[in-house]
Amino acid sequence: MVIAIDGPAGAGKSSVARGLAGALGFTYLDSGAMYRCVAFTCLEWGADPEQSGEATSTAMSIEISFEGEEVLIDGVDVSEEIRSPEVTEAASRVAIHPGVREAMVTEQSRLIESGNYVAEGRDIGTVVSPGSPLKIFLTASPEVRAKRRAEQTGGDERDILVAQMERDKRDSDREHGALKTADDSVEIDTSDLALDEVVTKVADLARERGLA
Repeated sequence: MVIAIDGPAGAGKSSVARGLAGALGFTYLDSGAMYRCVAFTCLEWGADPEQSGEATSTAMSIEISFEGEEVLIDGVDVSEEIRSPEVTEAASRVAIHPGVREAMVTEQSRLIESGNYVAEGRDIGTVVSPGSPLKIFLTASPEVRAKRRAEQTGGDERDILVAQMERDKRDSDREHGALKTADDSVEIDTSDLALDEVVTKVADLARERGLA
């Protein structure tokens, strides 16, 4: 069983998902990290993230796993490396390829079937687990999202806002696994909410539905 948390970059998906998993005793599944792993490996191997065949071949050639807060590629911890600006940019490019998405969705679905998860991404509630009993769509104003990302990465807020808008458009317009709100999802605007307030809201919803 999975609680699905979707939304654009900077809306707080990762932090909320981690906090919620801890509050409910579930396992946290960072689907975005999986695409980052593909992007990171493409850059490491000299594969072109823009080329569907090269990106798909890369996705099918590596084993991604999670151990606590660590993200591993073929058993090697790459938790920090996959958060670089270069990997962030490449991740949204590899994610548009149907072959890459198919490989990642298959793996995500397999993991979800094995236990209770809080999974976050952009298409968990619409593609990976449309039968999820609780779907959350987190959002926030573009300015707030850019500010949060700048605080996380130390990057320039204005540059991040421009890049973020371009990424949002790619994610929303792509043919496979587009960023969109599931019909039965609960939308929460996190612009003026603290992390613990959002976690509490979602945890209460989970308990109301008998999921925890």
